[in-house]
Amino acid sequence: MSAPTVPAAPTKTRTVLLVPHTGRSSNISAAERTAELLQAAGIEVRVLVHQDGRPLEGSAILSPLERVTHSRTAAEGCELVLVLGGDGTFLRAADLAHSVNLPVLGINLGHVGFLAEWEAESLDEAIRRVIDREYRIEDRMTIDVTVLDNDLEVIGRGWALNEVSVENLNRRGVLDATLEVDGRPVSSFGCDGVLISTPTGSTAYAFSAGGPVLWPELDAILVVPNNAHALFTKPLVVSPYSTVAVESNPDASPAMAVMDGFRPIPMPPGSRVEVVRGRRSVRWVRLDNSTFTDRLVTKLRLPVSGWRGPRTSSKN
Repeated sequence: MSAPTVPAAPTKTRTVLLVPHTGRSSNISAAERTAELLQAAGIEVRVLVHQDGRPLEGSAILSPLERVTHSRTAAEGCELVLVLGGDGTFLRAADLAHSVNLPVLGINLGHVGFLAEWEAESLDEAIRRVIDREYRIEDRMTIDVTVLDNDLEVIGRGWALNEVSVENLNRRGVLDATLEVDGRPVSSFGCDGVLISTPTGSTAYAFSAGGPVLWPELDAILVVPNNAHALFTKPLVVSPYSTVAVESNPDASPAMAVMDGFRPIPMPPGSRVEVVRGRRSVRWVRLDNSTFTDRLVTKLRLPVSGWRGPRTSSKN
């Protein structure tokens, strides 16, 4: 008598959250191609849409897919968040991945696309590597943000991959602010705002405001006063274990703390923003071993003509 056949354990279905920028027809085509390749490999595709979802309605490939809007649970049950777009799209997708501790991969369909891993022309190869799980994951430092009112009551909390920007809302005047590190005052000044950034964000808003570029392997917090009126307004690079705070004067105008350009917390006069190293990193998908130096040169189109490279002596 033969032994009874034991049914095989069901294989867990693989699911990818697709986050496309749908502003151009070429982007829709890239999203369609991505969905086709993933589905052909037996991977289910969930797609992030705006509230109305209209850009997808005309696509026979994308419109039948499961749709979700931006929420903390949008990526639950997925193995990866895949972004097709520029840096703004990537930051919104990273918010979804961070909330459930998933890896995030960006394919650039925009202009500079500093946060993307590869460019649009390499889309098929990137999807193949996702299908075959041929990638590695780097942890990128984040910051946690707490906003308190003049009575030190918590107004709101958040996090950022790039930066928190403390911004003056009165464009006819300056924000009177005091910068503090580890519970000690550093300097007071009038300004348009203050940027507190991660190394990843050093090539974004902080860079435009005059801050230095930090290699992402470095753990540090970057502080950049934005258009400050004072003698000492230089950017500061402080320990990742420090607490950086910005206080607004109680007589100052209202301000806003904006994380990664799209998560705002209002700051009434006299508010305080406290920033520490994030408790959870962003899990960043790497498809190759290219260096940050090469990415910097390529993205910013830096001149390197005349470079001769390291030399080794021909003598023994």
